[in-house]
Amino acid sequence: MSTAIRVHIPASLRKLTDGISDVEVDAATVREVVIELDRRFPRIGDRLIEDDRLKQGVAVAVNSRLCATGLATPVPPGAEVQFVPALAGG
Repeated sequence: MSTAIRVHIPASLRKLTDGISDVEVDAATVREVVIELDRRFPRIGDRLIEDDRLKQGVAVAVNSRLCATGLATPVPPGAEVQFVPALAGG
């Protein structure tokens, strides 16, 4: 059984990943997911974190469930993580 976490990269951030839409990382928390993404794709962390928490307008879902605990959210082995940017409009 794989312990890797599958991370879905939203379209708005794919210019930082050279168009890659899904990445596998080893992580135990959302914070570790962001650290690993930023290691592979410099500057992506700046788009997700501000003042040591998720940026306003960015939510995170683990296994399709939105998480209220942000960066501290545990990520079980084999989970899927999605960063969900806020939608603008009116």
